[in-house]
Amino acid sequence: MLSTPETETHVYDKPPPHANADWTIDQDWQSYSAEDHETWDILFARQQKMLPGRAAQAFLDGIDILNLSRPGIPDFEELNRILMDATGWEVVAVPGLVPDDVFFDHLANRRFVSGNFIRRRDQLDYLQEPDIFHDVFGHVPMLADQRFGDYMAAYGRGGLRALEYGTLKQLARLYWYTVEFGLIQEAEGLRIYGAGIVSSYGESVFALDDPSPNRIMFDLERVLRTEYRIDDYQQNYFVIPSLDELLRVTVETDFKPVYDRIASLPDIKIAEIVEGDVVLTEGTQDYARSQSGEAVVV
Repeated sequence: MLSTPETETHVYDKPPPHANADWTIDQDWQSYSAEDHETWDILFARQQKMLPGRAAQAFLDGIDILNLSRPGIPDFEELNRILMDATGWEVVAVPGLVPDDVFFDHLANRRFVSGNFIRRRDQLDYLQEPDIFHDVFGHVPMLADQRFGDYMAAYGRGGLRALEYGTLKQLARLYWYTVEFGLIQEAEGLRIYGAGIVSSYGESVFALDDPSPNRIMFDLERVLRTEYRIDDYQQNYFVIPSLDELLRVTVETDFKPVYDRIASLPDIKIAEIVEGDVVLTEGTQDYARSQSGEAVVV
């Protein structure tokens, strides 16, 4: 996961002593307590009950392909044997949120970085820093789909270029509105595939059922210009027509001219509808108005 103003204090300046040069660490699966495994099972059971009919078919298929329904926190060694055979990806443990260049390099080489800790029982519904449930349950099932796996690798390569161009802020929005909080149009209707939604009990309902947020068809330039909030449910969701189209747009687009084109344009505010939007649902924004305090916007 990319660092944000809220989470950047968790990023190390250099690999800690117990980490390898590429920032990876041993998952140390044997060290998980019975309570840790039970916490995973509680989180898994309530999401598994809710997600049929809500989650994208690729996500549900990934759960089955990776055998994630087995009790307890997955052992990366076992998980990676299946994932590598499926799409050439593997999951690697890291000590926390890593620097952006490290994150992008791992993605570009088909390695998904994951925290190896799991939240406490009193944190079931919200955790500031992504834990192993968010990272593995939320992200990894989609990596069992070849199209999404190719998209993530392309994103990693694009991230390394964005660092050179000074456009990380714009590219991070693409990650946020697809990998973390993306919706997809399937034959049966809208479905969720973003890890921030599928791993959240509350947002799994909110993203599809609540009248408050906008649901807008995906447009690359629009997404790159759109602010997002990191402290609450989203007020914009962008809907891709298919994983094939998401991959196509990503690999066929030269991002540098896009960055140059939007550099002089203003950011698009959260919940704003702009000319050219294909709006599936224009939200009431009632939820946003009901919340007190200032959102952290990036």
